[in-house]
Amino acid sequence: MNLRYGFFVLVIAATAAAQQPPPTALTIYNQNFAVARATVDLDLHPGSNEVTTTQVTSQLEPDSVVLRDPTLRDPAGKPSFTISEQNYDSALVSQDWMLQHFEGKTIDFQLPPNQNGQSQIVKGTIIRAPGSTSDGQDSQPLIEVDGKMQFQLPGTPLFSAATNNLLLKPTLRWQIHAEKSEKLAAELAYVTGGLSWEATYNIVAPEDTAPNQKADIVGWVTIHNQSGTDFPQTSIKLMAGDVAKIVAQPQVFAKRMVMNAAIAAPEPQVTQKAFDDFHLYDLNRTVALRNGEIKQVQFIQSAALNLQRTYIYDGAEGVQLWYGNGLNQQQDLGIDTGSSKVHIVQQFKNTEANHLGIPLPAGRVRLYRQDGGPNDPKAQVEFVGESTIPHTAAEETIRLTTGSAFDIKGTRRQTDFHVLEKGHTIDETFEIKITNQKAQPVTVNVLEHLYRGNNWQITNKSADYTKLDSHTVEFPLQVPSKGETTLTYTTHYTW
Repeated sequence: MNLRYGFFVLVIAATAAAQQPPPTALTIYNQNFAVARATVDLDLHPGSNEVTTTQVTSQLEPDSVVLRDPTLRDPAGKPSFTISEQNYDSALVSQDWMLQHFEGKTIDFQLPPNQNGQSQIVKGTIIRAPGSTSDGQDSQPLIEVDGKMQFQLPGTPLFSAATNNLLLKPTLRWQIHAEKSEKLAAELAYVTGGLSWEATYNIVAPEDTAPNQKADIVGWVTIHNQSGTDFPQTSIKLMAGDVAKIVAQPQVFAKRMVMNAAIAAPEPQVTQKAFDDFHLYDLNRTVALRNGEIKQVQFIQSAALNLQRTYIYDGAEGVQLWYGNGLNQQQDLGIDTGSSKVHIVQQFKNTEANHLGIPLPAGRVRLYRQDGGPNDPKAQVEFVGESTIPHTAAEETIRLTTGSAFDIKGTRRQTDFHVLEKGHTIDETFEIKITNQKAQPVTVNVLEHLYRGNNWQITNKSADYTKLDSHTVEFPLQVPSKGETTLTYTTHYTW
């Protein structure tokens, strides 16, 4: 690759002022930025060509823009053109901009109508226009009217219609040098802020609260455009993953907030593929994406999701546990928690057998449950909790903590603690009690954290357990309806 060409950073082209902007393509990342691409026609002449375009956003990163000839027929790799100079201006015309443009000059101000409904025009000299100071604070205007200074506008400022350099849209201006006359379709790409997307999932479970259920799931991608630019015709791809991106210093951009939600049709279907070390989702359609708009597109749907409900009690939840070298001999470590909450956990597998089996982007999951059976004319869905999921590959299990059970409670207390310093041992016993006021029996998984040291052994227990990691065990307890179950266990630590 020619090194000179490789470092050309900004270029766009198109001198034709068409009524309908050319189609663009957007790849939107879930980190509030996007890559915009377009095909622009260049009509170059030998020597210097001055070109401008307004088909860019107000949050464009100027040093990210690349224009290239995708055909590049020169055997030596010599580019079709070189860029001598470029300028990017996103300071759109506004009242403050106009006042700054006329700073030091005298203009007309229209006063509010008097009691007779008549307006008066006065002349004022703009000593200082309003704007931001070097420390980020807004400065007041300073206007001289009839030899007196005032820190406010005397009325509505009136400007000459012949004002030069009015900028209605973000604009790129540059000089392109060409060796010969040539017409070509150049490929333009640039990074811009103000575009983002997120995934949301809605699950509707049946009225039955059995451990295993068949539920409906619908997944949406929600796209936000706050870039300051409309995209009348654009194809959209969505990149999921943690792409390294340097965060720039925050800047203030004028935005028109328009909350128009557009729901796209479900066909054609959204497709996905692995791309680099990330996943790329293609909407497979051309859409209009206006500035300030929120657009939603459905990308998954299943009416036979195998949903499993479990309950988890972690009596030491929220306690700062200690996993250092040696042994912690503080008797009350992790026992004074007062936690009685039994969490509700919904889980399902992201597999083809479960009518999914595609990489799922990170997002919010809302769970609804139907109040009433399928033949109940008064049945309706009720919101029963939400959670978030990370980027989840196929074949993985998704677990959602959607709240705490009203009728299931837990208590945890230390019943014995014995230290033998000469023998370098500690023996500690806990009692965990789970009560269930529901009309049906439940299984509650009790999590216990063996946090006093690295060397431990459970020497006595009233129920079997599973070792989850080097310091965590899980006891599944069967709790009868309108009853309770008590777990006791003793841990022997050595150092």
